[in-house]
Amino acid sequence: MDRFYVGSEVGKLRKVLLHRPELSLKHLTPSNCASLLFDDVLRIEQAGKEHDAFQKVLTDNGVEVFLLTKLLAETLSYDNAKKWLLDHQINNYRFGESLAGEVRSYLMSLDNLTLAKHLTGGLTVAEMDRSCSSMTLAMMGPTDFVIEPIPNHLFTRDTSCWIYGGVSMNPMAKTARKRETVHMRAIYKFHPMFKNAEFLTYLGNEDISYDNATIEGGDVLVLGRGNVLVGMSERTTPQGVEQLTWSLLKTGQAQKVIALQLPRARSCMHLDTVFTHMDIDCFTYYPDIMRADTDCWELTLGKDESLVTTRVQDGFTKAIARALDVPELRLVPTGGDIFEAEREQWNDANNVLTIRPGVVVTYERNVNTIRNMEEAGITVLTIPGEELGRGRGGARCMSCPLLRDDI
Repeated sequence: MDRFYVGSEVGKLRKVLLHRPELSLKHLTPSNCASLLFDDVLRIEQAGKEHDAFQKVLTDNGVEVFLLTKLLAETLSYDNAKKWLLDHQINNYRFGESLAGEVRSYLMSLDNLTLAKHLTGGLTVAEMDRSCSSMTLAMMGPTDFVIEPIPNHLFTRDTSCWIYGGVSMNPMAKTARKRETVHMRAIYKFHPMFKNAEFLTYLGNEDISYDNATIEGGDVLVLGRGNVLVGMSERTTPQGVEQLTWSLLKTGQAQKVIALQLPRARSCMHLDTVFTHMDIDCFTYYPDIMRADTDCWELTLGKDESLVTTRVQDGFTKAIARALDVPELRLVPTGGDIFEAEREQWNDANNVLTIRPGVVVTYERNVNTIRNMEEAGITVLTIPGEELGRGRGGARCMSCPLLRDDI
């Protein structure tokens, strides 16, 4: 039986889920990238090559890599899974009665790999090349999307995050990303690798509106030793943190959650864009955002299974040091002068993926921050990111650990 468990941010990484961008990038243009939550269009072939280099660094270091499109295609090979997934994405309310039937008929005619690619990469009216008596379809042009592409699937960290012995299938903040969670729910529910495994589900696996309780995995750091760190950011709300925390504490998978308040800004969209864990006592951070006066709370479970929220008075670094049982944290700042540091933070210098204690993967372009890390004793494995980096996400954003050791 396959095992899925993430006991820390820095223990040895053994299994990871990635998504190699293809069709979704082909469908990305200057006129639609903003609505699809991208800042720019990417060179498709080059982005693919850079992603392949990322995969190679991981496999060369003993990490087993799983690709989302392949897992989704394998999931769709089961009739009940295909029905469940299409039921959750194709309905009369979204398309209108006539068009919904036509879209579903077309998707059912595709082989499973092609279907998986269109579900993640989008489908235009011209690509579907079908007609029906639909006002909705009549009002659309050939290049309009019947199914919107989801280029942010590249950032597998956000959609679902494994925390100790379970997974949160995250209610996403932005409409453009909500279908990502449907895909992950289908994979975890029906793919035999997960269907036959034992794990808990914390949040997001019900057909309900989670309203203001949104959370994304880039804001969730599994500190280890029964502790979790969560940032409240542009995408993660206090309501989402409380719901996830209650589930973690009630199931006994965590004993304490530390919550940080972050600015609601694009430049620090998630906690892991300004603060990540590199070794048991060592973090990289962006000083302009992660200041000593950052508001911080500790959440624990009361005797009546209610949340107990305590404001931290002596600063978030001391709260994290206590959780990790270390005297103090070693903090490695974003490198360079004030201009270089701001530029490197924007290019994900602080968004590193730790593959074992003291060994991280990051974009090669962030030379000043890499120098700071190496001077602090961190081994840095670099990957190209001239195209991938323009999607505003680094190695941590692009990876969803499935199996990682405790510390």
